[in-house]
Amino acid sequence: MRGSDVNQSAMFSYLSAEERVPLTHPLRPIQEMCNQALRQIDGRLEGLYSPLGRASVPPEKLLRALVLQILYTVRSERLLMEQLNYNLLFRWFVGLNMDDKVWDATVFSQNRDRLLGGDIAQAFFEAVLMQAREQDLLSDEHFTVDGTLLEAWASKKSYQPKENPPEKGSGSRGELLLRDTHECKTDPDATLYKKSAGGESRLCHMGHVLTENRNGLPVSARITEAITSAEWEAALEMLAATTQGKGGTVGADTGYDTEWFVQESRKINITPHVAQHTKRASSIDGRTTRHEGYTISLKKRKRVEQIFGWLKTTGGMRKLRHRGRDLVQWMFTLALSVYNMVRMRTIALQAD
Repeated sequence: MRGSDVNQSAMFSYLSAEERVPLTHPLRPIQEMCNQALRQIDGRLEGLYSPLGRASVPPEKLLRALVLQILYTVRSERLLMEQLNYNLLFRWFVGLNMDDKVWDATVFSQNRDRLLGGDIAQAFFEAVLMQAREQDLLSDEHFTVDGTLLEAWASKKSYQPKENPPEKGSGSRGELLLRDTHECKTDPDATLYKKSAGGESRLCHMGHVLTENRNGLPVSARITEAITSAEWEAALEMLAATTQGKGGTVGADTGYDTEWFVQESRKINITPHVAQHTKRASSIDGRTTRHEGYTISLKKRKRVEQIFGWLKTTGGMRKLRHRGRDLVQWMFTLALSVYNMVRMRTIALQAD
């Protein structure tokens, strides 16, 4: 006998979201790592809110929602709230009960300045790294560095002449360059730049990542103006802050094969394992290339490209959704935190 098509949505369900998510679901270990990191930064979150007034949406729930947005490549906070309204998996991960009301998408913009001012993304990133360090997943001596372009949320039409351009430019001989005379009216921190000679100029920011070589986990990140020297300067800044003079090696592509970068790296006790340039004289000679560690560093260097690929295909960083270097840095750091949790979950599964 054919069953009747009856809508029984008014009936009660006695299964919680926790019971509906399988124990083997890949989000479970990520939720555990996320919650542990949030517990570690609880004091910093507490300091951002006044003890008086109406209770806000818990910042832990906001951050878990943003983690989901990165993991599932949700384009906007409004679409994220739509998913959170009817997606039981999202509700479970964020920590909402079945009948809890979903907050408005504007809550993110209202709390963004507070979380940005408290540097919560960096604190969360460091808390995740602490878990990796406790599991002995990080190398303290061998690193890789690279940079990538992140397309700004702006049109080329917004790149207009400055009202008061400087008399002296930023060229090698003081000549005025386009970035000296023009600026983006939509995102003043974005720069018109192309990374290769045959590439297309785009309004963009430049993202830099320092990874350790044991498991390819990002350990430091920077967002800078998109200029050539920014790659070398950001690399040295991240290396100095990470190694603190203890020494080590850094692998990099041919873009870092410059006399200035090689010399400055050695000044902070870092051996530059930079790929040698083939079209001009290299700053790396046989004193470095003859060692087996140099070959290993060049092999490990390719892992950083996987990070950039994940950030742009899954992490939503191919076309930025925010403006201003500080906010782009915040989202970039949070996306790398999520990547680290995904990578740590994969390493744990491989170990089993």
